[in-house]
Amino acid sequence: MSTFQAPKGTYDLIPPDSAKYLAVREAIAAPLRNSGYGYIETPGFEKVELFARGVGESTDIVTKEMYAFETKGGDKLALRPEGTASVLRAALEANLHKLGNLPVKLWYSGSYYRYERPQKGRYRHFSQVGAEAIGAEDPALDAELIILADQAYRSLGLREFRILLNSLGDKECRPVYREALQTFLRGLDLDEETLRRADINPLRVLDDKRPDVQKQLTDAPLLRDYLCDACKAYHEEVRELITAAGVSFEDDPRLVRGLDYYTRTTFEFVHDGLGSQSAVGGGGRYDGLSEMIGGPALPSVGWALGVDRTVLALEAEGVELELPSTTSVFAVPLGDEARRLLFAKVTELRKVGIAADFSYGHKGLKGAMKNANRSGARFTVVAGERDLAEGVVQLKDMESGEQTAIGVNEIVAELESRLG
Repeated sequence: MSTFQAPKGTYDLIPPDSAKYLAVREAIAAPLRNSGYGYIETPGFEKVELFARGVGESTDIVTKEMYAFETKGGDKLALRPEGTASVLRAALEANLHKLGNLPVKLWYSGSYYRYERPQKGRYRHFSQVGAEAIGAEDPALDAELIILADQAYRSLGLREFRILLNSLGDKECRPVYREALQTFLRGLDLDEETLRRADINPLRVLDDKRPDVQKQLTDAPLLRDYLCDACKAYHEEVRELITAAGVSFEDDPRLVRGLDYYTRTTFEFVHDGLGSQSAVGGGGRYDGLSEMIGGPALPSVGWALGVDRTVLALEAEGVELELPSTTSVFAVPLGDEARRLLFAKVTELRKVGIAADFSYGHKGLKGAMKNANRSGARFTVVAGERDLAEGVVQLKDMESGEQTAIGVNEIVAELESRLG
């Protein structure tokens, strides 16, 4: 047993389970790459102020969950708790918005960090794949991202997820709703901290998960009743485009995402098989975020999908992913001459794209064949002194058990043919 263990609220990804996570990341990224989104990667930490401004001073993420620290040079940094603020900062810093091709469409994959109470589906270190479309105000962009996420989930075999959809209005109509909601909240029996939060951003209170708070919010005013004509028309077009694409969704007038920067379209992907942590992903439009972090006006929209929770959703539905074999051919040499020959052949197989492995450590035939079985290889190539004297190796089909002798110079061609 090692002296050290993974920190509380974290986990290690190890084979063979790690292959599921790689497959999920690839499936989520695939439709993005086919839709004009380029890959971006940002640092694992940023200035605290970036998240304080962008994510919001009143959010739990900033006030309670952020891993913040001060460097030896006096810089105040934080491990990134989400991806959007970092991606937008990077796009602005690189002046991608000035290249004349808006929207700037980006996707990313990485680890994020929040100091939360650990439980199934909620970790202090977690993985997401995200997408952002920066610099255009168009209902078709909002619809595109929702459709691409739906496509990604369905390509994995998920069927029991739901898409919740709402509009949070804009700077024209939200202030009127904000005032109405604050008036309502002041009449409730809320603790001092919640009332303080209501003064900063009352929509945050709607996202409070405590049953005693939710019970009091039954008659809270709904934002949809305060939307201006422009926001109503925008939201209706998003709904129509999604519907025309054959994507099902549910209108949820109480949906409020846990970040302050959202405007207009907001959505969440939920899976009821995950218990209390039912959200597997979500996102929305954030037209004012660029200005919040010192950039120009750049209306934008994006989402992030949780890799960890998507894997849990697959398990809840009993979906088994078709994962490529890590090893198709396993080479078993018996003797030094066979080691040199088969090692060279394994290298050749890898060059032509065949997954091949080798029996290392000078094992005997019995031990080497055990490794071949454990590898999951479809074929095993065995060679000893007698085989090489005859110019052949033994090729064993690990499924049928059939074994045939093939010429040394035919190994690569024969395996390419058999493996298709």
